[in-house]
Amino acid sequence: MNLRTYIILSCMALSVGAAAQIQYPATPQKPVTDDYFGTKVTDPYRWLEDDNSPETKAWIVSENKVTQDYLSTIPFREKVRERLSALFNYPRYSSPFKKNGWYYFYKNNGLQNQSVLYRQKGLDGNPAVFLDPNQLSSDGTVALGSLVLSRYGKYAAYTLSTSGSDWEEAYVKDVNTGEVLSDHLQWLKFSSIAWVGDSGFYYSRYPTPNDSSKMVKQNENHQVFFHRIGTPQSADPLIYEDAAHPLRSVAAQVTEDNRFLILYISEGTSGEELKIKDLTAGDPDFTLLIPGFASDASVVDNDGSRLLVLTNQGTPNYKLVRIDPRKPDSAHWVTVIPERPEILQSVSTGGGFLFACYLKDASSRNYQYNYQGQLVREIHLPAIGTSSDLGGERTDSDFFYTFTSFTYPSVVYRYDVHTGVSTLFHKPEVSFDPEQFETKQVFFTSKDGTKVPMFLTYKKGLILNGQNPVLLYGYGGFNIPITPSFVTTSIVFMEQGGIYASVNLRGGNEYGESWHKAGMLHNKQNVFDDMIGAAEYLIAEKYTNPAKLALRGGSNGGLLVGACMTQRPDLFKVVIPEVGVMDMLRFQKFTIGWAWVVEYGSSDHKEDFDYLYHYSPYHNLKPGVSYPATLVMTADHDDRVVPAHSFKFAARLQQYNTGTNPVLIRVESKAGHGGGKPISKYIEEATDVWSFVMFNLGMNYKAL
Repeated sequence: MNLRTYIILSCMALSVGAAAQIQYPATPQKPVTDDYFGTKVTDPYRWLEDDNSPETKAWIVSENKVTQDYLSTIPFREKVRERLSALFNYPRYSSPFKKNGWYYFYKNNGLQNQSVLYRQKGLDGNPAVFLDPNQLSSDGTVALGSLVLSRYGKYAAYTLSTSGSDWEEAYVKDVNTGEVLSDHLQWLKFSSIAWVGDSGFYYSRYPTPNDSSKMVKQNENHQVFFHRIGTPQSADPLIYEDAAHPLRSVAAQVTEDNRFLILYISEGTSGEELKIKDLTAGDPDFTLLIPGFASDASVVDNDGSRLLVLTNQGTPNYKLVRIDPRKPDSAHWVTVIPERPEILQSVSTGGGFLFACYLKDASSRNYQYNYQGQLVREIHLPAIGTSSDLGGERTDSDFFYTFTSFTYPSVVYRYDVHTGVSTLFHKPEVSFDPEQFETKQVFFTSKDGTKVPMFLTYKKGLILNGQNPVLLYGYGGFNIPITPSFVTTSIVFMEQGGIYASVNLRGGNEYGESWHKAGMLHNKQNVFDDMIGAAEYLIAEKYTNPAKLALRGGSNGGLLVGACMTQRPDLFKVVIPEVGVMDMLRFQKFTIGWAWVVEYGSSDHKEDFDYLYHYSPYHNLKPGVSYPATLVMTADHDDRVVPAHSFKFAARLQQYNTGTNPVLIRVESKAGHGGGKPISKYIEEATDVWSFVMFNLGMNYKAL
């Protein structure tokens, strides 16, 4: 036996021994039984839904101690932390955006908790700090949400969130003097900022919540107000509400020329109703542009009195149409950019042109059109990957965009709208060699015969011997595509010989609305079958084996992990469900969970209950099963997928698991669903996740 084999076997033995000796906290069962259409369902851990109770808080402390005690036994944990810190420690820039001759951009020097907003006069000017969120808290847990400059660039309205919560507060800064004005708006959530000139802006908010329940109570009665600069929020006039439908959300948009005010009204995460008002005509009321809620639509721009609208009504891969608000019926729509076999993911504007971003097998393809829908040119990208930020204002002759891929940190290009030339503007200097890695796309066949794509990234020279560690990642829902992107933390795994596999599951929109619908509502099992199919493909093709296979996903992807591990516990060695939706019978009762009913269905309806109960991760854990090594991840300020999902799932999993694999839960403090998380917390979290994954896959950390 050589030294390397001895070390690996020793680590595996330590893992098993540590798991066998774990003493989990005693979690009392206080059964509550619900009757769903004649089916009795008992919930023994309902009490954990009260995250303010002393008992729940004590349970969290005890569970976190057990988790940290276990993680501290991993011999290479500090080496992982050191490597992750080095990987993050490089300057990162966003695409600049221009306003009145000033260029604004975000920069992070490397290990700053929050990126800093700079501005400079012209491209050759000296950059100066415009807004630094790091100055607003000692630990980086106050984060900048959105920042929108007024039409003529006099003011900047921006939102801040604290500890990762979705609740935001808005402030206004005078661009010329640097003064933060007295304007202060509270209780914004899922809000846009839509300026009218320099005078003020439209925004969305909820009524003031009860302080003790603001993190869990259903969000109801979304309203749109107008804030005039220099006045208190209490004076803001109400612009729109729908008291008859409290479980609807509404967001405002104003066209670039300030002519039209558009309202996006939704009953969930897909399907909108659009109402508009011509601000120049003094219309007293809104008129209906597109009725809800059978399709998705967004206003790209107006072409004089007509609106350019991206829609999937009757065209699941989307098209761009011109709509006359005086004759909004779809029979009068004029097609500007027709539907193609690839999904038209977005259309933006800049310099008097349209920029269409398509997805071809989950990779970006960009094209420039004029306003009549005539193709000007394709914008060629350097490799398989994802582009973003294309577009600017109508008067711009150029703008900036970013490109990224799995081993390609975000690169910024400057684009000339008249010549079509992309010029490299900024390329980051990273502490690893991207040329050591390669990415390829494979296609496998899912259970029902559907061909599903998957990206595999790994070090060159991979040997297909069935012994390679693999981390499978997926999402599969809410019409969200998972496209190639640079995940800093995954490099540490791939450097150690791991394969990072990203699967384009049904439920996203990689192939349009039909791909989305094939993974939603009563088709949700297709998503789980796709991920299980990906794992089986990797095993059959000798990439790996079940003892070397880990599965990770967050939010809806956490549900994915929970469903796959309960349906096929034999297929995975390690699972990482993060901020997951685990109780499919009660998700709609908390915060914004009601908005997911259009995606999942609701246990309030019998046909949905039968389907949800069949796969709900919390309800499908079984006693006497050996489940994979599990690290459940959540956070105390997650007010989107409330942490009760993870609390209850971890408690029942610890109760039922009979194998030697560890079952742990990690509850982050002063953090939420993921947004606004400081770099220091990212590194700590990634250290624990990758240490847990590699340790339980029997990997040893090798010095580079």
